[in-house]
Amino acid sequence: MNGIIIIDKAPDWTSNDVVAKLRGILHEKRVGHGGTLDPMATGVLPVFVGRATRAADFCASAQKEYIAGVRFGVVTDTQDTTGNVLEEREARVTETDLERAFAPFRGDIMQVPPMYSAVKIGGRKLYELARRGQEVERKPRPVTIFALEAAKTPEGADGDAFIRVVCSKGTYIRTLVHDIGQYLGCGAAMSYLRRIRAGAFRVEGAHTIEDVAASPEKYLMPTDTVFSEYPEISVAGIDEKKCRNGADLKTKCPDGLYRVYGESGEFLLLGRAEKGRLFTVKSFFEV
Repeated sequence: MNGIIIIDKAPDWTSNDVVAKLRGILHEKRVGHGGTLDPMATGVLPVFVGRATRAADFCASAQKEYIAGVRFGVVTDTQDTTGNVLEEREARVTETDLERAFAPFRGDIMQVPPMYSAVKIGGRKLYELARRGQEVERKPRPVTIFALEAAKTPEGADGDAFIRVVCSKGTYIRTLVHDIGQYLGCGAAMSYLRRIRAGAFRVEGAHTIEDVAASPEKYLMPTDTVFSEYPEISVAGIDEKKCRNGADLKTKCPDGLYRVYGESGEFLLLGRAEKGRLFTVKSFFEV
């Protein structure tokens, strides 16, 4: 079994919980996810099965889109409302205040990873140190916030402000919320998080674990959907043989990335055209 299943992750499940459950449902050892979601978060979790696991890193590196809840006036040790409250302050945040606070966090920014994260320092995960009451210095990391704006209150949620965030790999939405609260001087903690897009996959196409368990093959998508933004080309004969052997070949395609298919229509690989040659970036055909 090869392909991609888009799971709508339930709260209190880790991303690895989902992977372990699907290994059992699908009876397949080769299962991985395309980008970790916090346990409290819900939404799009692409899961890669079989040979498709070779595409997981491409999805993990893609843009992500979230709806997040912001509870002003609260600071916690985890930067979300599941943590221990460190401070409570009076908070009167207007729409004008919020828009003013967004400006410094749009575009390329530096973000300090939270202590409650899986980032490793000195071979130890930060959350392991945090659970022992330790805090260590963390170097800021570059991330990109492509969009940041106020959002409507999601169905079933209330009481907090909500924001929409489109961001790069490695962005901590908890930390973004915390930093916005610090900028406004009242503090803030993330109270809700739903990922509505991961790369090419949107929440409208996501399914529950229960749905998948009932009919796994119904929800299995082809591997090439990860690369739907790239144009496709086909090869045949000796050129297809070269692709299957990992060799580069001549091409008239403009420089860029391409989905490459064999004569039978089988998705072979993601290729890169450069200066009249086509090179393999990653192959996906069964050996």
